[in-house]
Amino acid sequence: MNTFKERSTTNQQLSVNLTIPIPPGSVLISRIELQELKQQQLKGVYWTMDDLESRIKRKREWIQKNILYRPKFKKILDAQNGGCVFYPATRGQVWSFHAAKMTEFLDQNFHRIFS
Repeated sequence: MNTFKERSTTNQQLSVNLTIPIPPGSVLISRIELQELKQQQLKGVYWTMDDLESRIKRKREWIQKNILYRPKFKKILDAQNGGCVFYPATRGQVWSFHAAKMTEFLDQNFHRIFS
C-alpha cells in the first residue's frame, strides 16, 4: 500500500540589517529627485546649433534634414508657432533652442525622428 505524505512548503525568510557607508561629500537621493535636478539644469538655458549637435551626437545637416525641416516637426518646433526653436530668417542669424523644451521634444519624439 502506497502512502502519500503531504509535504508542507513554507516560505523561509531571512532578516538582515546591513550598513552601507555613504562616502563623505555624497548624498543618496531618489530617482525622481535626480530627474527633477537634471531638468532644473536646463531651465533658462538656450543652446546654439553646436550645442545641439554635441548633445545628440549628430551633425547639423542631419539635424536639419531629419528634425528641424521636417514639416510635421517644424510646425511644432518653430518659435513663431510657440515652439522652442528660433529658425534663422536671414544670413548671419543663428539658431537658438530652448534647452529644456528641446530635450523634452527629443525624448518624446525619438520614435518619430528615427522612423
